[in-house]
Amino acid sequence: MTPASGIFPTPSSKSSTIIALAAVIAMLYFGHPIFIPLALALVLSFLLTPLASFLEKLHLGRVLSVFIVMIICLAATVTVGWKVAGQLLEITGHVGDYRSNIEQKVHSLRSHHSAPLVEATATVQELNKELGTAPAMTNAAAARKMNAQSTRPIPVQVTPPANFVQDLRSVLGPLTGPAEIMGLVVIFTAFMLLNREDLRNRLVRLGGEGRLNVVTQALQDASAGLSRYLLLQFAVNACYGGLFGLGLFIIGVPHAFLWGALEGTLRFVPYIGVWVATAFPMAMATAVFPGWKQVLLTFTLFAVLEVITANFVEPFVYGKHIGISPFAILVAAVFWASLWGPVGLILSTPLTLCLVLIGRYVPAMSFLEILLGDAPVLPPHELYYQRLLAMDQEEAGNIAEDYLRDKGRESLYESVLIPALKLAEEKRHSDILGDRAAAFIWQTTRELIDDLSERTLNQTDSGLLPRPPARSNQPIVCLPANDDADELVGMMLAQLLREAGYTAVRALSVSTPEHLLDQIEAAPQPIAFISAMPPFAVGQTRTLCRRMLARDPHIRVMVGLWGFAGGVARAQQRIGPFCTDAVCTTLADALRLIQNAGDVSRAA
Repeated sequence: MTPASGIFPTPSSKSSTIIALAAVIAMLYFGHPIFIPLALALVLSFLLTPLASFLEKLHLGRVLSVFIVMIICLAATVTVGWKVAGQLLEITGHVGDYRSNIEQKVHSLRSHHSAPLVEATATVQELNKELGTAPAMTNAAAARKMNAQSTRPIPVQVTPPANFVQDLRSVLGPLTGPAEIMGLVVIFTAFMLLNREDLRNRLVRLGGEGRLNVVTQALQDASAGLSRYLLLQFAVNACYGGLFGLGLFIIGVPHAFLWGALEGTLRFVPYIGVWVATAFPMAMATAVFPGWKQVLLTFTLFAVLEVITANFVEPFVYGKHIGISPFAILVAAVFWASLWGPVGLILSTPLTLCLVLIGRYVPAMSFLEILLGDAPVLPPHELYYQRLLAMDQEEAGNIAEDYLRDKGRESLYESVLIPALKLAEEKRHSDILGDRAAAFIWQTTRELIDDLSERTLNQTDSGLLPRPPARSNQPIVCLPANDDADELVGMMLAQLLREAGYTAVRALSVSTPEHLLDQIEAAPQPIAFISAMPPFAVGQTRTLCRRMLARDPHIRVMVGLWGFAGGVARAQQRIGPFCTDAVCTTLADALRLIQNAGDVSRAA
């Protein structure tokens, strides 16, 4: 197998994947009478597992605990369903009473400004009537048609006697389908709760060949996380629907219980569910009350609840991320609704979350987490570097600003800018990164560092940030070992040192070794800190250290070998034991070394 064939799938594997995907989608579509109850039961089993486990801890036994949980769920479902059905029947019985009020409101909306539009609409309707009128049939043609119909033989149909199942279906009517689904859901859920360890072990056996520890921990974390999310989502939506119904009851909108239950249920539908659910009580308020006050109060109640829940309650309860990207939620809603209708729309988010968890813990399905998950596909430093490759300075700056707001400046330098510069250095020395792109990366990063320094200085002068106490006025010179990447990291270190209270800090630009050494000698007894980006600056760093010691054997020399993979000990070996007082690999270590500079002595 060639390297390319090991990285990219072959045409035959692509075809097999497409055929398998099409077969799965077809199976889900045509097998919906089985898969819909199974999916509902799976979601309910995750939702009810914590309650069943709690009852088992009270020594009630597995069977009795599951029985109690199922009885509670059935009782709650039947109670709410009976109440909702009763209010629906009551609404249908009073539809005629609302007609006059609706007509009056529609008439009040028509003003003299809409008269031309009304006249145009009436004209179009008259033309449609004239064009759609069929020619009148003559008496003779009508007589011939009646004679032909009278002489045509009447077909006779033989109807077999109905059995009990058919009679039951005719009595129950449209309730037959939901009743069958509900029965299957109850059976599947009970069996899943009773045999959840057996199902877990089968999944472990299926995906844990040689990886029992990893798969077991993954399944435990995934099931616990999914159960917690579904339980919290159910609690949030139930409280949301209850508060909405209570608010409607206070406003005076009829059938507040029905609208609250509808609001809580449709809130499981992403994006559009709450809007559809809110439209019904607003329509009811429009039909019942003569003015528009109750309609506006209903919408205000919805807006306040939605803003508080979406921006404060859900981030606090669920966390900042639920594991699914917003676009994936939208696509999943359309996909599952196309397969299974309204039930698929309600189940779209839980089912998609299950797929994300499968992709997270099953290596062969990792593409699911990449496509559907909300975790960044690229690390921040790769994303920053990629946007600079695309010459997109604005988005690269936004990435840095977002990271700065969440993590702070030192973490931004340590985790984003330095790794990005290291990546650019590797590509530049491999002749993959051109001079123009490299110059753009250096210049953009330099402007970002200068902007952050100026911003901090302005905030300090204006009193927004406290002025750091002066630590030392000993001269510290940050000099680059070789090129622009070394110089930029030296600028970062110098900036952090100034903010830490070191008043005599200079960051030198890239120049010849002689010019750098002359600038160091101009400072009395300085600490020379060499900024070096491995692996290409190690040789220049060693040479620079030796030349500085040759000029002044008493000078203190420190080296930052940024992001060196072997650690400090290995970095010290690469530089050499007799060149420096200390070696570090991170900015945090560099700050600590300079603070303890008095205790550091060069190896003899």
